[in-house]
Amino acid sequence: MSELSEAYASHVVPTYGRFDLDIESGVGCRVRDFEGREYLDFGAGIAVCSLGHSHPEVTAAVADQASRLVHCSNLYRTAPQAQLAKRLVEITGPGKAFFCNSGAEANEGLIKLARRFGSATGRHRILTFTNSFHGRTLACIAATGQDKVKKDFGPLPEGFAHLPFNDLQAVRAAVDEKTIAILVEPIQGEGGIHPATPEFLRGLRKLCDERGMLLLFDEVQCGLGRTGDWCGWRSIGEGVEPDGVSWAKGIANGFPLGSFWVSLKKFDERGPLCDLLGPGSHGTTYGGNPVCCAASLKVLEIIERDGLLAKSSELGDALAAALKSLESPLIQEIRHIGLMVGVELSLDFPKTERTPALEVVNRAMAAGLLLIPSGERVIRFLPPLNVDSREIDEAVQKFAAVLTGVSTAV
Repeated sequence: MSELSEAYASHVVPTYGRFDLDIESGVGCRVRDFEGREYLDFGAGIAVCSLGHSHPEVTAAVADQASRLVHCSNLYRTAPQAQLAKRLVEITGPGKAFFCNSGAEANEGLIKLARRFGSATGRHRILTFTNSFHGRTLACIAATGQDKVKKDFGPLPEGFAHLPFNDLQAVRAAVDEKTIAILVEPIQGEGGIHPATPEFLRGLRKLCDERGMLLLFDEVQCGLGRTGDWCGWRSIGEGVEPDGVSWAKGIANGFPLGSFWVSLKKFDERGPLCDLLGPGSHGTTYGGNPVCCAASLKVLEIIERDGLLAKSSELGDALAAALKSLESPLIQEIRHIGLMVGVELSLDFPKTERTPALEVVNRAMAAGLLLIPSGERVIRFLPPLNVDSREIDEAVQKFAAVLTGVSTAV
């Protein structure tokens, strides 16, 4: 056990099943441990480091802002927050943005928005989907469609129902007089890289319009460039616009920032939806602080300047094609949109002490490749958006060797 591992065991609450790796530094698509060994990072902090590690322009923007103002209360205005809100509105559509510190907080904000919106008509119920993931707070685990995150945390906030993903008929049947909103990930990330179909998203929009409900998109993992578009849902198909969107992860390249956008749409005499959460109804101490907003502004600037939306789409297609070309009997299916790539392992995967996903991820780590497990059988490839073709080739070669090693070891 390393000194760092001992410190974690002694002093850090054990909420994570951490891999046996102590990371000391990172640059670009690579990290190093304390012995100087290098790893190709195709997890990017779970889709967080959109521009890789220690991007010099982001570092410079953060240092410049920190030298002038790190924090002030949200009782006052700061330029970086206003500039970032303006940019997010330009990306998404007419409306307004709220800033917080994480994806869970952003989703909490959307849930509160829905509940306040429904308060005038006595509606509070929110429909979500099986295999979804919306965060670790009590309301967010209640919204999440996975039993494992709820174990021993009851009683949970009521008013959520979980329906089969991509099953519009089931959603229609579930809507009742208490239903006020639908919260959906356009591409389920933690659930294993499952995209919604265009027909499903269009059907949800139509249903919400018919019943006076809100359509809310959780784009914490799929938003802001990873799918080849600023908005993950637009990578699936045009013609659908939500009433609210949550973001986090890749928004600031590792600095703790979350946000949600709310539409300018008017539903009733209370005015625009984006003004429904008025003074005193919601807040945050650190959200939208100048340093994190400066980081985010630089991230969005670089993604646009360097053409990383188109590159994410092109390189995601290339990565998925290269993985498919392996034709490994251990791979059952490969799903992807842009640089969200999920490899589902075969039901015939050899029996090991660990789940198939953990077996492969641990072997990949030993080979110098960092990947992210999802459930028992899915492995996520989530590299930085500025990954290059040589790094993709290297990752696929390492992954191929890992699969061969599994086949020959059992």
